[in-house]
Amino acid sequence: MSLISEAKNGNITEEMKKVAESEGVEPEFVRRGIETGRIVIPVSPYRYTKPCGIGKGLRTKVNASIGTSSDIIDIDMEIEKARVAEATGADTLMELSTGGDFFDIRKKVIDSTTLSVGSVPLYQAFIEAIRKHGSVVDMTEDELFKVTAGQAKLGTNFMAIHTGINLFTVERLKKQGRFGGLCSRGGAFMTAWMLHNEKENPLYSEFDYLLEIMKEHEVTLSMGNGMRAGAVHDSTDRAQIQELIMNSELSDISHAAGVQTIVEGPGHIPLDEIEANVILMKRLSGEKPFYMLGPLVTDIAPGYDHIVAAIGASLSSAYGADFICYVTPAEHLALPNVDDVKQGVITARIAAHIGDMVKNKDRQRDLDMGRARRDLQWDRMYELAIDPKYARSVRDSRSPNDEEACTMCGNYCALKIVKQNFNLER
Repeated sequence: MSLISEAKNGNITEEMKKVAESEGVEPEFVRRGIETGRIVIPVSPYRYTKPCGIGKGLRTKVNASIGTSSDIIDIDMEIEKARVAEATGADTLMELSTGGDFFDIRKKVIDSTTLSVGSVPLYQAFIEAIRKHGSVVDMTEDELFKVTAGQAKLGTNFMAIHTGINLFTVERLKKQGRFGGLCSRGGAFMTAWMLHNEKENPLYSEFDYLLEIMKEHEVTLSMGNGMRAGAVHDSTDRAQIQELIMNSELSDISHAAGVQTIVEGPGHIPLDEIEANVILMKRLSGEKPFYMLGPLVTDIAPGYDHIVAAIGASLSSAYGADFICYVTPAEHLALPNVDDVKQGVITARIAAHIGDMVKNKDRQRDLDMGRARRDLQWDRMYELAIDPKYARSVRDSRSPNDEEACTMCGNYCALKIVKQNFNLER
């Protein structure tokens, strides 16, 4: 029985209990969230995963994406990326390889982590079509659904499926044009296939069959954002909104069929449009969990896009986004390495925490840090830091003469001066 079925029958499962405990909410709150579609817990009948609740009333979750490319195929590095992402605090992982043996890479990555793992079956299906037939446009519908079922059987917990791209949304895109093109790889593949074959997207036209696969293997469906803007000047345009309308309608059908569902959001958005995008998505989808990709709030900072995305992600979380995808310093430049993954996760976690301070009024950790700083309790400060090991290493690398202070202020530490003259405890 699926989690939605259990929830609708009034049953609280072990997954619901564990999520409730980790989030500090009542199990009944989680059960009701799953029943109404406002919360999901990606699971799989084929492997154990650490339960991760995503949705309204829970803390904002961070996804780390890894995977090979056609230029760099290093399975050991991808396994290390997965381990580093989990160790650094990622809540989920997406395995998005586009080079090498897809089955072998995905199986080894899945076996190396207890995190929920996501995928995009479209990538594998189209790339295998190139290898087999010589062209993306020669992929068959059966090949796409076969890959989808095959990835599910490996223990994939959630899948980004590009259901909202159809002939109508593609026509909308052609009419309006784009300054920055189409940045979704899955969207680019599928639009090319549709235009060449003059056929409807099978993920849309055969949506009922797709749901049968998702339900059979208890995979959470993440409604892919194939029309997302690749430049801030294309944000919130007609093609994007048309896809959102389609995905919102399909998400209701999916939930009614017993398939947990997430709706994905656009990638490049200026600051002043983030709130509108979150409100619109939540309103149209009936408060389904919102997976915000980025958002990147400027296009001129290659090498620093993890910072750009963190600015956008913190606002997205504050306004109500439930799930954010990290961005690494290598975005738009190269395949991320292990250090890029670590930096991406840490930066996204900071953004998620900042958002939760507003959205969930969760400020206790910051209060504890303020008190620890006031009292110059360094071990407590490290304990509360988002990256304790790094924080300790920075101070140790420039050791102060006075163990209570640091080399920023040295003998003239404001906190120490105040501590010696006032009692400000509260």
